[in-house]
Amino acid sequence: MKAMILAAGLGKRMRPLTDYLPKPLLPVAGRPLIEHHLMRLQAAGVREVIINIAHLGHLVRESLGDGSRFGLSIEYSEEGKPLETGGAINRVLSQLGEDPFLLINGDVWTDCDLRALIQSDLPEACLGHLLLVPNPDHCEQGNFCFREGGDGVLQPLTQGCDSFTFSGVSVLRPQLIADFPERREYFPLREAFFWAMDQGRLRGEVFTGHWVDVGTPERLQQLDRLLSQGD
Repeated sequence: MKAMILAAGLGKRMRPLTDYLPKPLLPVAGRPLIEHHLMRLQAAGVREVIINIAHLGHLVRESLGDGSRFGLSIEYSEEGKPLETGGAINRVLSQLGEDPFLLINGDVWTDCDLRALIQSDLPEACLGHLLLVPNPDHCEQGNFCFREGGDGVLQPLTQGCDSFTFSGVSVLRPQLIADFPERREYFPLREAFFWAMDQGRLRGEVFTGHWVDVGTPERLQQLDRLLSQGD
């Protein structure tokens, strides 16, 4: 299975750290954040990775190269201006092929079992399988809830439902974007998610292990402490 890492964000909430260094290269426990992703992907059996880059993207390319030192083959999708999450995937559809792929937001970290995730069976009619986490303090409302019936099918938030937050890790079929009727050069992935949910074609599971949304300097320090302690 191929993987794609979304790494083209401007990192505005990380300033001034990201004024001269793109967020994927911010150091965590002695190595750039994105290297932690690459090492775990290689350990899970992934060999081909696509990384989209924009803000100071040349530094990402210079740092990671062709991926061979990680046991990977890396391709880059250079965006002059960030295309948003949906637009980024739309741009590389031909490189992704027709099989499901693993998608990871470059600004999250989790110790979830990536190998088990990519080896899980994705029903033919299902367009995506999302890893969800209990709502953190910075996203108390959450993003999704489960449809009644215990089949793992996701639905938009409804009053009184038990909500969860999207972790930024998922297995998706390229058709989620290719068949999305409103796809365009710039659009967020959540639009395609809601389109798939309307058809009952988006599933999820809840992960309760370690997960950090590395969106602020404070949470970057939190992750650095976690990994430096070897927890």
